[in-house]
Amino acid sequence: MRILVVEDEPTLAAQLVEGVNTAGYVADVAGNGVDAHFMGNTEPYDAVILDVGLPQMDGITVLKKWRAAGRTMPVLILTARDSWHEKVAGIDAGADDYLTKPFHMEELLARLRALIRRAGGHASTELVCGPLTLDTRSSRASVDGRALTLTSHEYRVLAYLMHHQGEIVSRGDLTEHIYAQDFDRDSNTVEVFIGRLRKKLPADLIETVRGLGYRLTRPQ
Repeated sequence: MRILVVEDEPTLAAQLVEGVNTAGYVADVAGNGVDAHFMGNTEPYDAVILDVGLPQMDGITVLKKWRAAGRTMPVLILTARDSWHEKVAGIDAGADDYLTKPFHMEELLARLRALIRRAGGHASTELVCGPLTLDTRSSRASVDGRALTLTSHEYRVLAYLMHHQGEIVSRGDLTEHIYAQDFDRDSNTVEVFIGRLRKKLPADLIETVRGLGYRLTRPQ
């Protein structure tokens, strides 16, 4: 597995490369956004660790350009502490996960392994759970080939659940990923979006795990 590490701070970049190599992967490194953009467009990476604050071209712009070009490798973005706008912008731009600096290497590697597992060893942009299909490039969902009409928030909730299908996702996690920076975040509204989605999806596709959150499960 080849991993692209994009980080302009030399010490941290070296630590990331060492951690990735120690975990059994092969790491390439880019120290600015222009090089990262080129490498991500021309090399078949299995995943990318992408810092948001980069010289020459910022990480969000790099990610948007990759997604616009059809590059679908999993991307883990690194953001500044408590920088909500970077997290929201990154998810909206097509990031699969994020981690806040400073972080523990063990957590980064755990998240990286999860991204590679979910990718399933291929670059398909379609996520499938039983009769439900979500096309992450077109931001469209369908059930048995029938297109679903979703609001932007409904889509973001569904997309997050699809990316984490089989896992328990808390209301707090969902709230963190569906609202813009200046929005008044209220985790109770997640229940509203879940209720709306359940009316549009096959029965029992979204399971409530009492006291913990929700889980998207493949029908038996």
